[in-house]
Amino acid sequence: MSSAAAERADNSKAKVELTVDELKAKVGQEVGVSRWFEVDQKRIDAFADVTEDWQFIHVDPAAAAKTPFGSTIAHGFLTTSLLAPMAYDALPGIAGRAMGVNYGFDKLRFISPVRSGKRVRGRFTLKEFTQKGPKELLLKHEVAVEIEGEAKPALVAEWLGMSFLA
Repeated sequence: MSSAAAERADNSKAKVELTVDELKAKVGQEVGVSRWFEVDQKRIDAFADVTEDWQFIHVDPAAAAKTPFGSTIAHGFLTTSLLAPMAYDALPGIAGRAMGVNYGFDKLRFISPVRSGKRVRGRFTLKEFTQKGPKELLLKHEVAVEIEGEAKPALVAEWLGMSFLA
């Protein structure tokens, strides 16, 4: 386990844990806001290498400076991928949960570009709670990824997650 993973595991122990009934009562409410995550050029370049998406607006500062964005911007999917650590950071735990998995998106829209050097955070509202089986919970969160100092979010989404109880 990497040191970053170990730190996250330690931090998750201090999280608020809700019972299934307490979580169900949170439908329609904001349930968490993550810390800020820096989206610097190093992170953008690493994402470009992993995904093989080297479009100049992401990786060439000189060329990107001549675009309406004025600088390089993060890939939309890089911003989307940050939802995972944002969720770990912001969402309450569920008592008796064995694990959770990404179940996909009902909606996902990229509203504003994330310029290199900006910081983003996730704001989560529990939109729907569905008991799929005796030990399966399907949760839909409305999430907005906010850009520090900007009025419009980077993205808005309806994100589905399946939680399995022990």
